[in-house]
Amino acid sequence: MSPWGHGMLGYKRMAASYPNELPRLLGQAGYRTLAIGKNHFHPQRNTHGYGQVILDESGRVESPDFVSDYRQWFNQEAPGLDPDATGIGWNDYRSAPYALPERLHPTVWTADRAVEFLERYADREPFMLKVSFARPHSPYDPPKRFFDLYENANLPQASVGEWAERHAMRGQDLPFMTPRGDLGKDQVRRSRQGYYGSITFLDEQIARILAALERRGWLENTLILFTADHGDMMGDHHLWRKCQPYEGSARIPMIVRWGASMLDAPRGRVLEHPVELRDVAPTFLDAAGALDDPARFEGRSLLDAVRGTDEGWRGHIDLEHARIYYKECHWHALANARRKYIFHVETAEEQLFDLENDPGETRDMARDPKHGEEVRLWRKRLIDHLAPRGERFVRNGELVSGRNPVFFGPNFPEKQ
Repeated sequence: MSPWGHGMLGYKRMAASYPNELPRLLGQAGYRTLAIGKNHFHPQRNTHGYGQVILDESGRVESPDFVSDYRQWFNQEAPGLDPDATGIGWNDYRSAPYALPERLHPTVWTADRAVEFLERYADREPFMLKVSFARPHSPYDPPKRFFDLYENANLPQASVGEWAERHAMRGQDLPFMTPRGDLGKDQVRRSRQGYYGSITFLDEQIARILAALERRGWLENTLILFTADHGDMMGDHHLWRKCQPYEGSARIPMIVRWGASMLDAPRGRVLEHPVELRDVAPTFLDAAGALDDPARFEGRSLLDAVRGTDEGWRGHIDLEHARIYYKECHWHALANARRKYIFHVETAEEQLFDLENDPGETRDMARDPKHGEEVRLWRKRLIDHLAPRGERFVRNGELVSGRNPVFFGPNFPEKQ
């Protein structure tokens, strides 16, 4: 579902349950459902339909007396050691090699639990396994062998737009968890070294899981989807972390692999369809033969795009985030493969980017009068999209601006 569809428009508390929960629906279709790793639910032991959860919240304690399964395992496996010995916190821009033996890293632990499940599973029911790695989210702390792998690599430098100076925060003493600031080329490179190392480390662990599937003879009747909840700005436009409409934060991987016995379709393609996280649930239900009512979902099965039965596919996607951190973090956006339009709610600023020729989003076309007609076209599309929500979003045919955040919509399942 979209944020408006499930009712939570910003970074606030979750409901206890939702009408459409993928693991619950698959469970009703006869699937065993298990989540391993990071769920970031609240309360943290809430299952949201999973038959079992094995959690690594890596230090986050948001429920009374909560201790994750990873932390419990760590305390038994390495008594006297500090799981946070590397000294870098969540949302920290710093990076460093993991300070403890590699086998204790939460990325290894998450893969170990997944492989263990696959090796031991003996039930007749099919299964849905969500393996949710906490990294490469900060802390950027891969084992030394992966950190060193990028020591002398030619890493991409930060993309900094001509419009981004407002995020530089010059002359300020910025904390390690700052969401924005020009920290200099050396720090950007150091952060990216840890980030790239974390991704390569993750890739190795995913290979272990795929190998376990293959050993059990299940690889060719399993649907695998690799994605993420968000990216990381990594210094682009002097921004860090998430919650931004720009490519580093908003563009995420969406890789689908289907077993040979499941679908006869060409492999190895990059499809240009605008896809999004709301497509995940209908994709898995479609693969399970349980997509009985596609209209209940705002997303669409990605297998339609794979099969070529993609008539009427959306022309663009919509993105949004209610206020968090600071005023520029309250925005609405529309995007496809060619263009991205952003409306900053509190300032009424508009941005338009040419993603084909300027994927780094360095040139804001909305600042150039010659693109005025195209800006008006995208503004009208956003107005049409938001108008059904009412006058807190569109009033007298115009987008509503100012500091008036709406964190929960009418579709949120609980009263506010």
